[in-house]
Amino acid sequence: MKEIGIGFIGAGDIADLHAEAINNLPGAQLVGLWNRTFEKGAKKAKIFGCKTYKTEDELFQDPQIDAVFILTNMETHCDYTIRAAKAGKHILVEKPAASSIAELELMQEAVKTAGVKCMPVHNYIYEAGIKRAKSMIESGKLGDISQFYMMYNIHHAEDIRARYPGVIRQILTHHSYTMLYLAGQPKTVSCLKHTVDTTIAPQENVAMANIKMQNGTLSHLSASFANDDHAGDPWTCIIKVIGTKGSTRYSYRDWVINDRNGAHSQTYQCYPESIKNTATHFINNVLRNNEEALSSLEDAITCQRIIEACEKSEKEGIHVNIN
Repeated sequence: MKEIGIGFIGAGDIADLHAEAINNLPGAQLVGLWNRTFEKGAKKAKIFGCKTYKTEDELFQDPQIDAVFILTNMETHCDYTIRAAKAGKHILVEKPAASSIAELELMQEAVKTAGVKCMPVHNYIYEAGIKRAKSMIESGKLGDISQFYMMYNIHHAEDIRARYPGVIRQILTHHSYTMLYLAGQPKTVSCLKHTVDTTIAPQENVAMANIKMQNGTLSHLSASFANDDHAGDPWTCIIKVIGTKGSTRYSYRDWVINDRNGAHSQTYQCYPESIKNTATHFINNVLRNNEEALSSLEDAITCQRIIEACEKSEKEGIHVNIN
């Protein structure tokens, strides 16, 4: 089995999960990483057991690296994806995959021209429970899908949420690609948002969107950094699909460790597992077996259309049609 070499652009918290997946995967090696702050990158490299690069180009040109994981902030994804593609490297890019549809189209063209593979980290859909729901939908066991719900209520400390662009782009992107995977293509979007305590951070920390799908399914997407839900059967992060013959659910609350993990006060174990599942699928299925990814840049473009429709709907107080 040919060993597949991986390089990281970025060494933030999410890199820890990707590194854990790679280091536990036979036939894969984390060769090295580049980080904007060299000292931080060197510390992470020591933990991960890999080398560091002084420049991004040094990493891109390393012949030991077959694929690059782009784990930096959203605004840099387009540039790094294009540079990685031109260097002939396959690419896994964290979500949101880019800042705009125009950037995603540039990434798509660069990947096509270079003949490399590029997979956005749409991590929820690599979870076993979500793939089972997809199978039940496609087999007709749930009948005609009438409703899709995805709720997220996890309090984030103000210093953490101040770094994020707001829950529409940070969280409803997750909701959008999961909805695409399970419920179909969107037709009409209506969105509202709210900011709890604007003196801390001006961006919204609560948002809700109602969406009518092209097949008639109605979807409700909700996200909040403002509150935890401690009521009975809490809506921490929950997905429900309801059809004429049955229904299914998926919940963060099914696997909980009473220990802080990053922005969360508890470890909702399916979240780190979903990141590791994504890295494993990319290496084993997409790169090694030449299978199609469950998530594509075309999906990322559709998600961006949904997000921009949410922003337009909220700003202008209208329903927005998605072409």
